[in-house]
Amino acid sequence: MTMITTNGQTLTERQDERNSENPQTCLEGQVVTLEERVKGLAACACLMAQGNMERLESAVKMALDGGVTINELKEAFSQLYAYTGFPRSLNALGVLSKVLENRQANWQEGKPWTRPAEWDNAKKAYELGVKNQTQLSGQPFDYTFCPQDDYYLKSHLFGDIFAGEGLSAADREIVTVAALSGLEGVAPQLAAHKKGAVNMGNSQQLVEELCRWLSDEGYTLSTKWPKGERNPYGKYFIGQSYLADVGGGVMNVTFEPRCRNNWHIHHKQVQVLICVAGRGWYQEWGKPAVEMTPGTVIAIPAEVKHWHGAQKDSWFQHLTYHKDVQEGASNEWCEPVDDAAYDALK
Repeated sequence: MTMITTNGQTLTERQDERNSENPQTCLEGQVVTLEERVKGLAACACLMAQGNMERLESAVKMALDGGVTINELKEAFSQLYAYTGFPRSLNALGVLSKVLENRQANWQEGKPWTRPAEWDNAKKAYELGVKNQTQLSGQPFDYTFCPQDDYYLKSHLFGDIFAGEGLSAADREIVTVAALSGLEGVAPQLAAHKKGAVNMGNSQQLVEELCRWLSDEGYTLSTKWPKGERNPYGKYFIGQSYLADVGGGVMNVTFEPRCRNNWHIHHKQVQVLICVAGRGWYQEWGKPAVEMTPGTVIAIPAEVKHWHGAQKDSWFQHLTYHKDVQEGASNEWCEPVDDAAYDALK
């Protein structure tokens, strides 16, 4: 098996470099450091929006360990009902409640919740909403096409909800950007709120680095390669995958977190994998699993039993094609990769 990266490094060299990276990133001449608290809020918001309650439980623990308070998480999950619906908001609050059954000494309660005065004065709530929406948009905003939504946005979202003191306006936009980053089909709203996050007090560099971090850590899938349609070979996979033909005999395979294909063998042909987004695993029968990150290239010899797929906390996307194809080439699907063996990978 050959393992190299696109820049000529060996896989080990690339991984050593990845592990030693400084957490500070320079953007447009400035140094940005994402605080653990910001990462925690963003991770929880993104997973809550996706409805991924399994991953959310560990993210909540990470957030609490990183300085996010219990009441801040309550406020974040409550606010996001306006973007993701009550079912996911209530499910996320349920996860938080479950985590707190084994509360750790270092987890902080945070500022107690108090009922905003605007809740008892509809006119003041509306005026506050107009003010907040104008600041967030950078100019007065009126949705005349649908007066109902215009009122709901001003009076409730940017009025009632933003009146709460549990999160600052800057934090509220971090939470919103993270949540929208985890959803499909909301690109215009995400773009608007990325600008709004800056208008509400965050730096442009911090917002861009936050979105990059969500992608790098596998909370979102940020890629220029098409995701494609549901994989027609899904019966040979655990979890959901997608397939896109990108031309020239090259296919792009996208794996949701935890998704992997069964053990399989390529007869009379070499398969090449090129990771282009997220983090995944490749493993040959009888050998340790190898981590795949963007730029990792693996050539799989013919007749070698193997599998590949996403890590449990990350999306994964790789290009694949076959070379040295001989007459009678075929693919043999074998048994699934069992959960115990998969979950043991670190």
